[in-house]
Amino acid sequence: MKKKIAKKLRQRKRKILNRLNKRSLPEYPGPMLNPGNIHYEMADRASGITYGGMGAVQLLVKNLGLGKAIDSKLRIFKIRDPYFESDHILT
Repeated sequence: MKKKIAKKLRQRKRKILNRLNKRSLPEYPGPMLNPGNIHYEMADRASGITYGGMGAVQLLVKNLGLGKAIDSKLRIFKIRDPYFESDHILT
């Protein structure tokens, strides 16, 4: 490899490592996509949106522990803040 190319690669790698080391955000204790307190209501005159089942799917994922299993088995991100691997996979 030429010296010029090797020098550029070293500089780029150092720049990436510096950027990652400077980032010191507090780690959020859980995934950002948290289902929270979901409840369903029936309206008399108006029809609801068709996306009501997504809350049920999120609760199912939470109850099965699928999000925690994904986070424990996969390491996609070098820095997890603010999103976890399960956030990206489940969306």
